[in-house]
Amino acid sequence: MAERSTAAVDVADNSGDEPLTAQADQSTADGVAKNRERDTDIDEAQGSGGADGLEKASPPELHSGHKLARRYRLEECVTRLDGFSSWRAVDEKLRRAVGVHILPADHARARSVLAAARSSALLGDPRFVQVLDAVDENDLVYVVHEWLPDATELTALLASGPLEVYDAYQMVTQVAAAMSAAHREGLAHLRLNPNAVLRTSSGQWRIRGLAVNAALRGISSDTPQRTDTEAIGALLYASLTQRWPYEDDAYGLSGLPKDVGLIAPDQVRAGVHRGLSELAMRALANDGATASRHESACTTPEELVKAIGEMPRIRPPEPSFTAPPDYQRTTYQQGTYGRQAPRPGAAQPVPTPPPPLQSRTGKVLKWAVSALLIAALGLGSWQLADALMEQGKTPEDNNQTQTTDGDDKSPVKPAAAKPIAISAARDFDPFGADGSEKPTDIGKVFDNNAATYWQTDYYLSADFGRLKSGVGVIVDLGRAQRVGKVTVTFQGHTSVELRAASGDPGAAPTTFDAYTKVAEAGGTTVTLKPGKELTSRYLLVWLTKLPLTDQGQYRGRVAEIKVTS
Repeated sequence: MAERSTAAVDVADNSGDEPLTAQADQSTADGVAKNRERDTDIDEAQGSGGADGLEKASPPELHSGHKLARRYRLEECVTRLDGFSSWRAVDEKLRRAVGVHILPADHARARSVLAAARSSALLGDPRFVQVLDAVDENDLVYVVHEWLPDATELTALLASGPLEVYDAYQMVTQVAAAMSAAHREGLAHLRLNPNAVLRTSSGQWRIRGLAVNAALRGISSDTPQRTDTEAIGALLYASLTQRWPYEDDAYGLSGLPKDVGLIAPDQVRAGVHRGLSELAMRALANDGATASRHESACTTPEELVKAIGEMPRIRPPEPSFTAPPDYQRTTYQQGTYGRQAPRPGAAQPVPTPPPPLQSRTGKVLKWAVSALLIAALGLGSWQLADALMEQGKTPEDNNQTQTTDGDDKSPVKPAAAKPIAISAARDFDPFGADGSEKPTDIGKVFDNNAATYWQTDYYLSADFGRLKSGVGVIVDLGRAQRVGKVTVTFQGHTSVELRAASGDPGAAPTTFDAYTKVAEAGGTTVTLKPGKELTSRYLLVWLTKLPLTDQGQYRGRVAEIKVTS
């Protein structure tokens, strides 16, 4: 099967350089990349830029405070290597921190870096650190990407020890799924190492430098899928053992003993999860070391995702509960405050309790209880006699009573709630760029099939990536009707508001302010009841908080909407 690496997209037509696109994948059991990820920061400092051997251009003279496009203010240089530099900067237009890679426009790899950045930006997968801009101007080429201040590199996490089993499982699951999606679009990473994988404060794993990091260093591979799969195996191995699965030390981790070969993680460290240990060995190029395990090697991220799916699911650990300390009685609480403490070992006489109710207070209490009992007996006898007298009345008396009271109006029982048919529905995204949110599936919200659903686009956080306040579905009841409640079934815990347009305006209002909030709730099956009587034709089911899916994305999924009177 042929595969293509766009770590550096073919731009021979634009620049005349030799394209860095990988050739057809000739995946074999031991196929590996030409530039296997075993380099360290020291290697980079010595100039191990890539396999193309091109002359390095001088890095542009830049300094803190310099502005690019009168918008990006450089703050701190974090890398200066091989003719390019990487900076932490501030986007003064949007007032947020960003990262910037900068290199001269005449750099041998400038065209390749631009093409790789643009290809990565088109992917739009939130599991990757997003490319925000790629510009060629004023003799400079620069790539602007997200800066995640709340994220921690895997390198820093491993500095304190191996990851917990559940954290390692989440890491390999999310990274493998993300890389599988990237390769389906023809994109490869080729520099997937502990510095490129980050964990956010919400527990989501994200990958930075897709295609761009390899293009900056001129790295290519004839087998990009195999290269990235082996890199994921190395990340899992390091997460389980706090060791780098090669002989050389790298990324602050000690390598394996020399001349021993690749050792399974559960043989390197006690207590390693057996299933994850086997998974790491299947992903690594280990010269047949997995043969004894009777499992085939994984040569692509997609095969790795399938192997993870076949494993028993690893559940998060139960939250620990610390029992409160035993209650300690003090000498004061025991009623001996101010008394002489007894000598240790001396037998203490046990005071004899007084006879019950022998004091004056006890006698008063006995008389009070007796009086209450007598009163209760008298009241009970009177009620019993009254009930017997009612039963002894003749039928004529009853008829007379009924005739006398016949003019009184009997209370009317409330009508039973009836389902209201939904005649139409449409998506509602008034704050989005295109004003639309997956309209093709909107009919699934009232098809009486909970297995189907309408879903939103994916976002970087539960609050829609802070891009908007929400999205929703407008339900048309055909005419103005009394609405008693609306039941919404979601996939995943979702926060939602019920809003209504007043009366029957004819056509559905197109502005958010035309809908008034009448109820709100959160959950997977939510019942929304208006606080007061509501008559309306158009209802808006407005999603305000989205759940995190198994793919590490935030998106809402509405399975069914039912309206009753």
